[in-house]
Amino acid sequence: MFISFEGIDGCGKSSQAQMLAEALRAEGRDVILTREPGGSAGAEEIRRLLVEGAGERWSPETECLLFTAARRDHLERRILPALEQGQVVVTDRFADSTRVYQGVARGDLRELVDRLHDLMIMTEPDRTFVIDIDPATALARGKARGGTEDRFESLGLDFQEKLAKGFRALAQEYPKRVRLIDGSGNIADVAARVRAAL
Repeated sequence: MFISFEGIDGCGKSSQAQMLAEALRAEGRDVILTREPGGSAGAEEIRRLLVEGAGERWSPETECLLFTAARRDHLERRILPALEQGQVVVTDRFADSTRVYQGVARGDLRELVDRLHDLMIMTEPDRTFVIDIDPATALARGKARGGTEDRFESLGLDFQEKLAKGFRALAQEYPKRVRLIDGSGNIADVAARVRAAL
């Protein structure tokens, strides 16, 4: 099974992806936990270009190409081989992030995002969990983390609100695959909601 976690920066999706992977391993399943951008050596190199530096470092079109290149490498080298071996793949972000970040919030590029996906990726998760949380709360969490991977947080609250709206719309667009998970409350409460939805 291929499972992805999505949501705005600081929503808690990385923690939830890790918790689900650990819970499935405890049940005896063979699980790999990975992330995007990244997850393979080449994709991790592209990640640094995407998540560090000034907010306007790249145009939305260039971002879209970089994310697609990173995703293709990740898919070839990590995701598809694991699925072929019968492993469960849990990823912190996948194609839905590009649909929302570059397709809606950074530019009106959804048609381009979908065409690139159809040409180069051709894969969707079996289940996607969008951790839904108040954008102001998530932005405060993201800024509190510190570090150098803050390029998208630097675009501000308006940007995070556009992202939240875009991710909520995905749940309506893909009702068979995407589950909107209430991200409020403590981490265990959110994990229980994820598990119930799975």
